[in-house]
Amino acid sequence: MKLYDAVIAPNPRRVRWFMAEKGIEDIEIIQMNLMQGTHKTPDYLQKMGLANVPALEMDDGTTITESLAICRYLESVYPAPNLFGTTPTEVAVIEMWTRRVEMLVATPFMFAVRHLYPALAALETQNAEVGNYNAAAATRALRVLERQLADHPFIAGDRLTIADIVAFTGIDFTRMLKFKIPEELAALTRWADHMRARPAAQAGMVRA
Repeated sequence: MKLYDAVIAPNPRRVRWFMAEKGIEDIEIIQMNLMQGTHKTPDYLQKMGLANVPALEMDDGTTITESLAICRYLESVYPAPNLFGTTPTEVAVIEMWTRRVEMLVATPFMFAVRHLYPALAALETQNAEVGNYNAAAATRALRVLERQLADHPFIAGDRLTIADIVAFTGIDFTRMLKFKIPEELAALTRWADHMRARPAAQAGMVRA
């Protein structure tokens, strides 16, 4: 299998982190240069269908994009440690929190960086109003995570799951804007410090 990666983007980092947690080392990593548009070449578009990273190319030629779809596939091939849930209830709770953190935190922060980090103007027309709106919305939504983490060590319960990976990679992407978690969010800060210290986090780290 081949994973088409881009070290500057947050969604590929989800997959790299997921692979590191599982100890997956037998997938070839192919780096795409987003600033040079290597994800927009005719060959890549024909193979993947969209100019998206990450993308996974299987041995039989099947290709999938979308970071969560890739992680779900890898979970089925490399089932341990489990990161998507083992019981119907756990699967549903993890799915719920993964959706929440993606929609409320990760995606808005991604748009904030895309529209406010100067170097990314090479990729699209930036709009500071869009960036600031999304940054403010995501910052407000952090209080949802604070309430959950006040009573749980991880976002979806008592162990690390895909929800934590999605949340942290989204929040940590804002280091490009020098964003810091508000001091009053003590539970979220504790969780973030733990996530940042995990070996898998370092394996997936790209420094701004």
